[in-house]
Amino acid sequence: MDWLQPKTCGGAPVLDVLVVGGGQCGVVAAFALMRDKVRNLLVLDRAPHGREGPWTTYARMHNLRSWKDQSGPDLGVPSLTYQAWHEAQFGTASWETLRYIPKEFWNDYLLWLRRVVGVPVRNGVEAGRIGPARTDDGLPCLRVETSAGPMLARKVVLATGQEGAGIWWMPDFIRALPAHLRAHSADAIDFGALRGKVVAVLGAGASAFDNAAMALEAGAAEVHLFCRRAEPMVVQPYRWLTFAGFMRHIHEMPDEWRWRFMAHVLGLREGFPPDTYARVLAFPNFTMHVGRPWSDARVQDCQAVVATSRGDFTADFLICGTGVRMDPALVPELAGCAHNIARWSDRYTPPAEEANPRLGAFPYLADDYSFQERVLGDTPWMRDIHLFGIGTTMSFGPAGASINAMGIAVPRLAAGITRGLFASDLPRFYDSLRAYDVAQVEIDPTRIAAD
Repeated sequence: MDWLQPKTCGGAPVLDVLVVGGGQCGVVAAFALMRDKVRNLLVLDRAPHGREGPWTTYARMHNLRSWKDQSGPDLGVPSLTYQAWHEAQFGTASWETLRYIPKEFWNDYLLWLRRVVGVPVRNGVEAGRIGPARTDDGLPCLRVETSAGPMLARKVVLATGQEGAGIWWMPDFIRALPAHLRAHSADAIDFGALRGKVVAVLGAGASAFDNAAMALEAGAAEVHLFCRRAEPMVVQPYRWLTFAGFMRHIHEMPDEWRWRFMAHVLGLREGFPPDTYARVLAFPNFTMHVGRPWSDARVQDCQAVVATSRGDFTADFLICGTGVRMDPALVPELAGCAHNIARWSDRYTPPAEEANPRLGAFPYLADDYSFQERVLGDTPWMRDIHLFGIGTTMSFGPAGASINAMGIAVPRLAAGITRGLFASDLPRFYDSLRAYDVAQVEIDPTRIAAD
């Protein structure tokens, strides 16, 4: 039954949940909440319809890297699986011969799912700073500045993927170069402009290889990929951890084991799949440099010159496949509380041989994916901001960044949010119970024995 009462703040309506991010995580989180009758919610996305998430923007592989029969966004409803959608669109024979899911099909499927289950998404709206407020009946809520004006909500979910608790990162000496000479792999890149050019790519993960392939396919004269390691990473550790024991329970384990597992996985970095490697090997003008990190860069004769461990290298354009850096202070939504967000380095000190400052910068999250305070009592309203993206990795494993994990992670997120909504309004619920007087039957007084 409906169980949440509409709230106001200064007479303005208050959402029960505002989800920032209309990609797969945001939409599926909203779907799970709606199944629990949390219907006073809204999903925002700054992108236009159909451009939410990475699939038609910076995802430059041909196909998803997961198995075609994975489940996740469907939340256990068979008719909402990708397979059900694909067979309805293209027939059973097409499904049987399909190897991996084309990323454009996946994007279409997510848009269909969003429409069919009725998730309310408002496109073209960018969220900004989050701060504290109170409803007119005294409950805590949040005020979110947006490009469409302020919005109020009792709970906020940051489902902004890689950027939820940090920024796309590249070395400072590369960022200092003119913008026409460099880009991050997540940037909008005009690959057609690289035709006939020498392109250098930093990184040896899947994204770096995808961008190298795009440049080659666009007609680049040469593409050189630089790997810091002496041996490229050919093992995909995320394949190992896709089992229920890990995905469901790693967040419940002692910190030393959470750190140990995830530090090993993230220390290995993500491997590149065989299809991606085959894509670049198809071009004789592709060269991979191993054990050759970059240490500096400069502009010379309108080109970029990078200093490497084996001498300078000159290129017309640089692409950094260097992932993200955790730093909540650089996230606009968290500007009002970033200073007090507890990080792993605040809560756990690993043995010296396991120390890693990069991983220590990840947020140390509560069991409902909410931020925790570094100094208790300074920003208590942070408990109503729930992170659901790559920043959850150290606390939960790949919960907020994996299709395979959705069936476990999203219901856990929804349960944490509904628990908070229920707990914050306990007196009202108790009064409602005491006042409940809906009779199930009408007693016939003539059938009651007289004394």
